[in-house]
Amino acid sequence: MSGRLNGKVAVITGSTQGIGAAIARRFAAEGAMVALNSHRDDEAARAIRAELGPERSIFVQADVADRAAMELLAARTLERFGRIDILINNAGMNVFSDPLALSEEDWKRCFAVDLEGAWNASRAVLPSMLAQGAGSIVNIASVHGHKIIPGCFPYPVAKHALIGMTRALGLEYAARGIRVNSISPGLIVTEMIERHFDAQPDPQAERVRQAALLPCKRLGRPEEVAATALFLASDEAPFINATDILIDGGRSQMYHD
Repeated sequence: MSGRLNGKVAVITGSTQGIGAAIARRFAAEGAMVALNSHRDDEAARAIRAELGPERSIFVQADVADRAAMELLAARTLERFGRIDILINNAGMNVFSDPLALSEEDWKRCFAVDLEGAWNASRAVLPSMLAQGAGSIVNIASVHGHKIIPGCFPYPVAKHALIGMTRALGLEYAARGIRVNSISPGLIVTEMIERHFDAQPDPQAERVRQAALLPCKRLGRPEEVAATALFLASDEAPFINATDILIDGGRSQMYHD
């Protein structure tokens, strides 16, 4: 790797598996110190901690829906590394339901994690970023923040709002050295998606069917999202702010019957 994040410190929520883990690996490989996070201290958390090592990373168990927990994550990062240059708001959860069948608890939890969680983490790191006059926040949104898929309510509502928050915060702090952007992945083959495929009657046929829906005729990989997060977080994107980048192989641009 080329050391594109040498001297940088990154906080990455939801970073023990899937897209978050891919971002953590890539950032560490590019020279960043990384604060790993999950609401569970489980086997996946232990594996990524061991992989990155204690010299380059710390792990803080914290639920993004808890504002105080995000303040602790920021405080622990500052204590260990002395600064925070990058925040990746990756933690999220799928809540897919028929609107009238949705419970109040699921509605609240969806927004607490997918929207308020990103704000809790952002609010926790912004004071230190503003004090140093520089920082990059990257929110992991979704194609659901651009197109509506029936049966997925209220997840797309939260992701539309997350993209709106990205734009609002990006403009709010642009003159003070803070950039806020988002990434909207499509179907990316994470551990969760692999479990979904494996639960189908014919897992391979489902993979083929999903790939056939994409113009590029293949599924996305977490490492491809990580590469875009790296670009946005690095000093290579100084004039990119309040912007969302779709990573979906072009599917959302196709006309469907």
